[in-house]
Amino acid sequence: MSIIESHPTIDDAYPTRKATEAALLYRQDPVVYGAPQDGPIDGATLDSFEANGFLSVDQLLAPEEVEDYRAELRRLSSDPEILADERTVTERGSDEVRSIFEVHKISEVFAALVRDPRVVGRARQILGSDVYVHQSRVNYKPGFTGKDFYWHSDFETWHAEDGMPRMRAVSMSIALTENFVHNGGLMIMPGSHKTFVACVGETPDDHYKESLRGQEIGTPDPNSLSILADKHGIELFTGQAGSATMFDCNCMHGSNGNITPFPRSNVFIVFNSVENTCVEPFSAPAPRPPFIGARDFTPVRD
Repeated sequence: MSIIESHPTIDDAYPTRKATEAALLYRQDPVVYGAPQDGPIDGATLDSFEANGFLSVDQLLAPEEVEDYRAELRRLSSDPEILADERTVTERGSDEVRSIFEVHKISEVFAALVRDPRVVGRARQILGSDVYVHQSRVNYKPGFTGKDFYWHSDFETWHAEDGMPRMRAVSMSIALTENFVHNGGLMIMPGSHKTFVACVGETPDDHYKESLRGQEIGTPDPNSLSILADKHGIELFTGQAGSATMFDCNCMHGSNGNITPFPRSNVFIVFNSVENTCVEPFSAPAPRPPFIGARDFTPVRD
């Protein structure tokens, strides 16, 4: 049975990995569902998020909180059981830790961060509903050897491989080390969230095993990237440890490798609306494991 035939009652609003040529499609969903009175984000910032697809918080965490989370990062990366867990992903060609997934279930320290009103409150406000954690991870980008994350829209993968129906999810990246212009910081094309890039190439079985180290299937073609970059430009995020960036699920984003001595680590939390829960994948043989794309849609409670 084909993927399309297995979705008789669900329209695929954003077809991808199904054609021989890439395509640029208009976004069909709102960006902001809530209002200023619904949470900590003011009206001007919500308007900016709607237009650009992201917002920044200069100091979400106090310095002493950052130190607690750094200590937890060190503990996780030195725990033999965690290093042997399938949720830990290493860099290509080395044993350096790239990411640890489902960190809010592995660590109570990060579970408390997910429940923090400064974090989940902003997600609820933007998405206009209760939310659950679709994915969480800590990213380690060590000095000298940290690899790049190529340009991509998260939603393209979540739609194709996890079965996320619509664009009603938001990510928060919280810096646990300083983000310089030269140590592999996050880059986003402002306004790119309003265009969906349909990619080419069928999804192989167990694609996640390779894509977590370096994604190829589901990445946009150079022509589409050039069109978006020419139209929107590229913004590079810098900031102190404790700062945060929230961005829409369809933002085109990526980051360079880190060949400096200065590591760049962050905690990354994806919140999806409970009104947008995942179904069967739209362009993959089977869903990815739940530690990458959750199948438990329990709302986050403070």
